[in-house]
Amino acid sequence: MEMDKSGEHMKLQLQELEEIHNDAYESARIYKEKLKAFHDKMISRKKFKFGQKVLLYHSRLRLFSGKLHSRWIGPFVVTNVFPHGAVEIQSLTTSKVFRVNGQRLKTFYEGFQVENVAKLDLEDPIYTD
Repeated sequence: MEMDKSGEHMKLQLQELEEIHNDAYESARIYKEKLKAFHDKMISRKKFKFGQKVLLYHSRLRLFSGKLHSRWIGPFVVTNVFPHGAVEIQSLTTSKVFRVNGQRLKTFYEGFQVENVAKLDLEDPIYTD
């Protein structure tokens, strides 16, 4: 008689454990969905046009050790934009054509024009005692 009661008690404990497991699995799934939605919302989509100048991120550049060395090379000119983020670029110096992922590119800005920069003269403050 006690074996039946202990067997039922063990079955109930196993069912409770399975319910806890399912709740944890469901909570993890909901958390992952929310995190993915937040991540996708924060991604900035880059749009490139034909003839636009861009810089290429060179991740394998290990010539000089140091923090201050830039890993962006270029400028390159966009020759073709493919669907799903692929971009075809052409080097200005060697005129070679590359097909790269658009996430490895950023727009190249020419220098500022001197006429557009405002000049501000700073004066020493006047001290009165």
